[in-house]
Amino acid sequence: MDAETFDYIVIGAGSAGAVLANRLSAHEKTRVLLLEAGGRTHPWSRFPISYALFLERAGVNWLYQSEPDPGAAGRSVPVPRGKMLGGSSAINGLVFVRGQSQDYDHWAQLGNRGWSYSDVLPIFRDMESYDGGDDEFRGRNGPLTVTDTPERGRLYDSLIAAAGAHGIDPAADYNGAVQDGITMSQTTIHKGRRMSTARCYLDPVRRRANLVIRANALARALTFDGKKCTGVRYSVNGTEHVARAGREVIVSAGSINSPQLLELSGIGSPEILEDQGVEVVHALAGVGENLRDHYAPRFKWSVPRKHGLTYNVHGRGLRLIGQALKYAVSGTGLIGLSSGPIRAFVRTRDGLDAPNAMIMWLPFLIGEQMTSLEKESGVSAAAHALRPESTGSVHIASNDGAAAPAIRFNFLSAEFDREVTLEVTKLARAIMDAPALTDIVDGALEPGPDVVTDDEILDWASRAGATCFHPVGTCKMGSDPKAVVDERLRVHGLTGLRVADASIMPTLTSGNTNAPSIMIGEKAARMVLEDAG
Repeated sequence: MDAETFDYIVIGAGSAGAVLANRLSAHEKTRVLLLEAGGRTHPWSRFPISYALFLERAGVNWLYQSEPDPGAAGRSVPVPRGKMLGGSSAINGLVFVRGQSQDYDHWAQLGNRGWSYSDVLPIFRDMESYDGGDDEFRGRNGPLTVTDTPERGRLYDSLIAAAGAHGIDPAADYNGAVQDGITMSQTTIHKGRRMSTARCYLDPVRRRANLVIRANALARALTFDGKKCTGVRYSVNGTEHVARAGREVIVSAGSINSPQLLELSGIGSPEILEDQGVEVVHALAGVGENLRDHYAPRFKWSVPRKHGLTYNVHGRGLRLIGQALKYAVSGTGLIGLSSGPIRAFVRTRDGLDAPNAMIMWLPFLIGEQMTSLEKESGVSAAAHALRPESTGSVHIASNDGAAAPAIRFNFLSAEFDREVTLEVTKLARAIMDAPALTDIVDGALEPGPDVVTDDEILDWASRAGATCFHPVGTCKMGSDPKAVVDERLRVHGLTGLRVADASIMPTLTSGNTNAPSIMIGEKAARMVLEDAG
């Protein structure tokens, strides 16, 4: 097949890949190809509430499922991943959390020079436009608009007061100097519209003559000349194509698809590759290992309809028309809401240097499948350890690039995770029992009052928990035997190939992973350009 040649090929137009395409193509003489397996967009994506609509929607979501997980009571857990320009930033819950300074300092302590908090803070500042916080920590003129949740009212005031009764003070800026406290969430929403990387990084540069964006382009395998990556084979609507990279290929397909593509290309554990009939190009034992995610049990409490405090009252039936009108006028209300409008970063026990867990609340009772509202009125919540230690894997289950890989989380397999889950579950329940909520909360639904002992709580957590959709770590950065990329995101033992997305994180950051993924894309672009001179 005839092959087009570009300077750089970026595979995956998600949170990191869209950033790379923007930054690399800023140089007029540099030709960039951006490949995206999904479509260009979906009309619903602009509306924040689309995160609920897209959780189970084919076409914009890979709709992966984990293998049955002992830590999740033997259940197969949904693993939604974005499948259009913007990737998961186009379907996610729109909550913006950088994580703690300790997260990045830990990466540096593991030997990854250039990844300490002092190294990445300037990148976080450069990429955002936010009106709050301190200039030392926050950016004002970046491409990504970040705003505070505008919701206010008795329910939120009471939650803040209830948390205060347990020593959790209001947070000034959890993306600032310290993360501790309870506050309304910061979001990637502006004037009621989703700020995905497609919107903020691709839309402004789509007409660049040196940037080619190909949607519905499924990467099948990377191509090699010895140990040098030379390009990629991909298909569009069943037609095979080859693209060659004069300089580098950057894989930014995410924590599920990046290790999958490496393995399909012959990079990984020889035993796994040979078992699936893939010829070994380069043995690299860590590919697909070190999968991490936040595992959170889901809580539910009843709130009488007479109070009129939840969207189970205001977001169903004819009242949904009122929400549509409210959104049309102000961009707020249910349609303009993030997946977690209020959250608390907490320390579950004395002696900790920083928060070790998070609790977030929703002003409605979630339906059975997390995509609908219950008829009854209530409040839902989720809570999890911020830095879990349980690890799993993502490996190909076929040599067909269109087939789903095998995803194994091993949730709650680490004793540390079970301990923190117990502690934060007890804290969440205690907050909801505080006097400030006595006149609002009518009783606990999940877990019920019969769940008392530690064993009962852990059993409930395994049955009621789910991923928070924050998979990371499957092409981790480092120099140990299970590391896949070095500190400059170059794949160990190969040339012309990098990985740049959440898969390179050695450990999970303390919160939602979209913001760190965008930062990784920004930092990767800088390193690529530096190395190119």
